[in-house]
Amino acid sequence: MTGSFTRRNVLSLGAGLAAGAIARAARAQDQTPDQMLDELIQENQDSSLDSGFDSASRNVKLPKKTLPTLSPSTAQTTEASIAQYEAIVAKGGWPEVPAIAEGARGGVKSAAIPALRQRLSIAGDLELDSGDAQVFDSYVDAAMRRFQVRHGLHADGIVHDTTLRALNVPAEMRLQQLRINATRLKQLTGGLGNRLVVANIPAAQIEAIENGIAVTRHIAVAGKPDRPSPDISSKIIQINFNPFWTVPVSIVRKDLIPKMQAEPDYLTKNHIRIYDSRNNEAPPSQIDWYSTEAVNYKFKQDAGNFNSLGSIRINFPSQYGVYMHDTPAKNLFGEDFRFASSGCMRVQNVRELVYWILQESPGWSRAEIDQVIASGERKDAKVAKPVPLYWVYVTAWATPDGVVQFRDDIYNRDGFAGQANAVKG
Repeated sequence: MTGSFTRRNVLSLGAGLAAGAIARAARAQDQTPDQMLDELIQENQDSSLDSGFDSASRNVKLPKKTLPTLSPSTAQTTEASIAQYEAIVAKGGWPEVPAIAEGARGGVKSAAIPALRQRLSIAGDLELDSGDAQVFDSYVDAAMRRFQVRHGLHADGIVHDTTLRALNVPAEMRLQQLRINATRLKQLTGGLGNRLVVANIPAAQIEAIENGIAVTRHIAVAGKPDRPSPDISSKIIQINFNPFWTVPVSIVRKDLIPKMQAEPDYLTKNHIRIYDSRNNEAPPSQIDWYSTEAVNYKFKQDAGNFNSLGSIRINFPSQYGVYMHDTPAKNLFGEDFRFASSGCMRVQNVRELVYWILQESPGWSRAEIDQVIASGERKDAKVAKPVPLYWVYVTAWATPDGVVQFRDDIYNRDGFAGQANAVKG
């Protein structure tokens, strides 16, 4: 686009961007990261607002969705990206974006926008800076959404409080994250094999990787900060369809006992049965809920759409007693903060992951899997060729396309005491 903005152009642009942002925000609740990324790429290539805006910003790279988080090439490019951030730090880093920028979106004019433009430009999200410096124009909108994708935030282009906090993590801290994680990735990427599943805990994301390509990616809900998901190296050996849930003793102690003190009908409402040491069913009234007596009983939730494991559990040997599973509480998949479990991984669109896991297992085609789930029958599928599984803790990485990504240090393992965290639970 040549020439300057007129008042009419700015108002027209603002209306278009605002409408687009509202529509994107509504759709984002039901979209996977890949779907959001596809939409952003499409908008970047075919803007209905003004081809001059987005065509000028196409050289700024978006994350390529087929590139896995865990691979030897990712380890190499993460190491290489350190020099880029060292150069940024050497030049003074990036400016702090003022608090008044919170809520800024397409079409807004604010004294905070010049600092936002500079921040996005230094990190490589904003390539072309033209027009009125105080206007949140199409360039800034596209750059803002790239930034959000790179930081695992909903890519709606609006400067939410979480986005503002991520913007204001100092460059020095991002550099340290890259150094820490480059070391982690080197240690993790030896002898991975051709077919594996990787759960990156800080990203609350799961990838199925085949021949170095992320063939499917899933939003996850990981462990709470006080009940963290552990690092795991194992193999997926079995899929349980329409499973029962046997409540772990730790959850009985921490959750069920307080729940029953507050709601005496909690177990009944949630279809959870109690069994004594002889496997005889016992009524809730038999237990003194103001003591620890309950830990001596077994608690088992019936199969059904109310079951905490949903319709699928993915099993693998682990000393921690955790697994990956479906969930009836799918609303959490739409949140930026997805750390709400007791250590297990809840998986969005878990059926797609199971299709892939059982691809080489005779008798478990898509149609057969669908039929078993629909029947409600308890059934187990043995994975013919156990699939290597890794739960890892990676808060910063750079893929071979040159795109650097960051996530919150949710369990404070990077040593920043939460200072690099944007999303608050």
